[in-house]
Amino acid sequence: MSILDVLLDEPSTDPAPAVIEFAALTRSFPGEPPVTALHSADLRIESGDYLSIIGPSGSGKSTLLHILGLLDRPTSGEYLLNGSPTGTASEADRSRLRGGCIGFVFQSFHLLPHRTVLDNVLLATLYSGVPRAERRERALAALHRVHLDHRIEFLPTVLSGGERQRVAIARAIVAEPQVLLADEPTGNLDSVNSAGVLDLFDELHGDGLTLVVITHDSQVSARAQRRVRISDGRLTELA
Repeated sequence: MSILDVLLDEPSTDPAPAVIEFAALTRSFPGEPPVTALHSADLRIESGDYLSIIGPSGSGKSTLLHILGLLDRPTSGEYLLNGSPTGTASEADRSRLRGGCIGFVFQSFHLLPHRTVLDNVLLATLYSGVPRAERRERALAALHRVHLDHRIEFLPTVLSGGERQRVAIARAIVAEPQVLLADEPTGNLDSVNSAGVLDLFDELHGDGLTLVVITHDSQVSARAQRRVRISDGRLTELA
């Protein structure tokens, strides 16, 4: 049985493990001297948590994002996903885990400008394991969840920034991931649209989705249930 089978399919009667857990996780980059971007990080994210990770530019946020999203591997320590180690997973398995377990939202919306809103969300189902017969229904349901039923045939170029970010969120949740990982999700938005996106995050969290928001903005961070500060590659949970 592969690690992917363990993470996605194997039933268990044990208490549910944390969705994400770091155990003494370190990430260093070669150089003279070597640069340590994460220092022996311990972090536990339970199912249903709403966690913000706040820190200034250069604090290690990007490195942390890449580790959380299975886009990079730690130098030492362990990253547990649903209680199972990911360090020995093949790149193919890590790619499939990203598609099935983790939804991504970025500061830049990364929408295809010449495809409709619906098409942009449908395209995400191609690599996330959604059965072909369910793709359109799931895409429409995701767009309904972000309150964009009335925009499905529009092109992203005619939408507001807030609407485009909502499309990106619909794309991220269409495969029903266990974790929504958002990197500076309001960075390109004005205050009104930022508030709308954060209200949507509150709704998704209320529905049971686990959220991790990486930000430099204290107002964005304050909306979360839990807050962690990253400074010089070290994590500290805030009261």
